[in-house]
Amino acid sequence: MAIPSFLRQDIAMDTTFDDPAAIQRSMRASQRKKTWRALLLVGPLAIFLLVIFVIPIASLLTRAADNPEVIETLPGTLQALADWDGHRQPPDAAFEALARDLGNAKSTPAAGKLARRLNYEISGYRSLIFKTLRRLPFPATDAADVRTRLIDLDKRWADPAYWAVIAGNDTSWTPYYLLASLDLKLDAQGSIVSAPPNTSAFQAIFSRTFIISAVVTLITLILGYPLAYWITRLPKRRANLVLICILIPFWTSVLVRIAAWVVLLQREGLINSALEKIGLIDQPLPLLFNRLGVYIAMVHILLPFMVLPLYSVMQSVPSTYQRAAISLGSHPFAAFWRIYVPQTYPGIAAGSLLVFIIAIGYYITPALLGGAADQMISYYVAYFTNQTINWGMASALGLILLAGTLVLYALYRKISGKELALS
Repeated sequence: MAIPSFLRQDIAMDTTFDDPAAIQRSMRASQRKKTWRALLLVGPLAIFLLVIFVIPIASLLTRAADNPEVIETLPGTLQALADWDGHRQPPDAAFEALARDLGNAKSTPAAGKLARRLNYEISGYRSLIFKTLRRLPFPATDAADVRTRLIDLDKRWADPAYWAVIAGNDTSWTPYYLLASLDLKLDAQGSIVSAPPNTSAFQAIFSRTFIISAVVTLITLILGYPLAYWITRLPKRRANLVLICILIPFWTSVLVRIAAWVVLLQREGLINSALEKIGLIDQPLPLLFNRLGVYIAMVHILLPFMVLPLYSVMQSVPSTYQRAAISLGSHPFAAFWRIYVPQTYPGIAAGSLLVFIIAIGYYITPALLGGAADQMISYYVAYFTNQTINWGMASALGLILLAGTLVLYALYRKISGKELALS
């Protein structure tokens, strides 16, 4: 007897559900469909970020170790210096190879790049290279005569230190920029040593950057915590109005806000004029082009980044916890400190991390409102990029700043993970 079609379907379904392997295959197929659907939705954005953001930044950061100038411009010289001990004068063949390599690079962009790269390690090397290029080519003579002509041209060619710089750049990758950005260098034996105190001060600049960022983060937390707490206690309509007032600075250009602070903080500005009129001061306070002006403007700009994470966390904390603690005999302040504040730790951590990470990358505010001793590391990244065209040094400073940011983020993730586990 023939089985009806609807019964055949039910039998097939029962058979499928009785087969674990078939169930697993069905689940895997369903999961693959969901994965592909998610990839199709996220794919365009991921490709956009990869092409516009990730690849350009990654290619720029590779310049922190890129070292093509010497190896491409002086290949013969490097070959002649391969067995040189680095202490005595190099052999005659090295002088001859140098004259030949520089002669080939004469009147090409490679000569300028080589001179600039060598000048990073020994000041005055650029003038030496161009002085030699102007006298090349020498008449066809032997290698010993080339040595004599180069030394007669400039006594610095007799100094092994100048040749050691060339010999030390025999690879297309170098740690020079990364070490220099930390006030370090390689000595003649290849060991990492501290750079002379008068040649660099990047450790002090990094310390200044992190100190300014930490102070700004602390001030925004002190101001933002009670503000966010007050907003959570307002009726919803008034709370939304206060939040709009906090968000208004986001709709104003940073340059406009900084220009406004210049007007307010200058010696004849509104703040000093008001303080003098009410008799609090006899002469204008120095509020501009110093660390105080930088702090004031940065706190004003970054305060919303602290308030919003705090408000979002505080809004989810039930107010009944505090009332219950007070009803059980706890002092209101103790109830607030021991019951309420620990529940806002995620907001404190998120807001502090957000403000600190944004602050360490600030450039315009310290440049316009601070003095020479108030500039942060971003100022020097811009300096090496736009003025000295030292892309390697700019990339090295940016890479170290990025590494520090990632370490802070990893530390935040670790701490927040422990907090979630304890809760």
